[in-house]
Amino acid sequence: MTDEPLISRFDALLCDLDGVVYAGPDAIDGGPESLNRAAEMGVPVMYVTNNASRPTAAVAEHISELGAPTRESNVASSAQAAAKLLAGRLPEKAKVLITGTQALADEIKAVGLTPVWSQSEEPIAVVQGFNPKLGWEQLAEAAYTLADESVLWCATNTDLTIPKERGIAPGNGTLVAAVAAATGREPIVAGKPQAPVFHEAAERAKSQRPVVVGDRLDTDIRGAHAAGMESIEVFTGVDTPETVLRACDQERPTYLLGNLRELYKAYPDPQVSREDNSDQEVTATCRDAIAVARDNGVRIQAPENSLDGWRAACAAWWALHPDAKTPTDPEVTWEAAR
Repeated sequence: MTDEPLISRFDALLCDLDGVVYAGPDAIDGGPESLNRAAEMGVPVMYVTNNASRPTAAVAEHISELGAPTRESNVASSAQAAAKLLAGRLPEKAKVLITGTQALADEIKAVGLTPVWSQSEEPIAVVQGFNPKLGWEQLAEAAYTLADESVLWCATNTDLTIPKERGIAPGNGTLVAAVAAATGREPIVAGKPQAPVFHEAAERAKSQRPVVVGDRLDTDIRGAHAAGMESIEVFTGVDTPETVLRACDQERPTYLLGNLRELYKAYPDPQVSREDNSDQEVTATCRDAIAVARDNGVRIQAPENSLDGWRAACAAWWALHPDAKTPTDPEVTWEAAR
């Protein structure tokens, strides 16, 4: 472990919003001031969001109102990614059925395509994004249109859940799944966890050493892997230390933080060792925490649920199971530190 703060390792933060900066209308404790501090240090902050329901200008305004002044150009959205994807596959002015908000329609129009709202207008593509007011009629309209196999279907994102101020709520993925169930089709996905939206954000920041900051393994962290970037899992949103430990190899974050304030502390990189190059047991230490992974479980010597204990446990378990293509299910045992 060095004395340098973790943030010194990067030249840009590619930051998720829901569950990292805010939950619903309210800022997450430590979020805005930590992001302001990054900007003051000369580390650009780009906001990469799968929420396609609001214009990027409104997203930037919301972030600014919460105490982290930012510009619209610092917001990269899945709606923009979907519009760019469709523009590359469809002829100019092609009609696209909107299953989402006016903000999504505006992004489609901005790339030279024609947003429409009904099958009767003969669209040749459907784009589906989150809209909290979306109802059965709109989903049915998409299903009717997609009965024609030649119609291209693009989803801005497939997040199954979204963190709100009252808890975890259904996300766009649940609405996409309803249309998929009705049509027997699967959409092309434009936003996270696909790589283009992260590459776009890094390019805007002129970054060579970006890090993805998120609260979800299936979108933020998997997307970082797809983009070839390091990642930070922050435990202020959807996923927990338990789900991170069980993660498949493509959803394992590089760093684990309790909140964004920890960006400005030295990071205790876990140290991994194997006795006699054993492939049956791996030990990892993280400061005073010790984790031993073997067989189907991990034994952790640390105060129960301490973050260093989880860091050590992840390092040991992942080293023992480096190529887990599906989530694992280790038995976790906590012991008092000796």
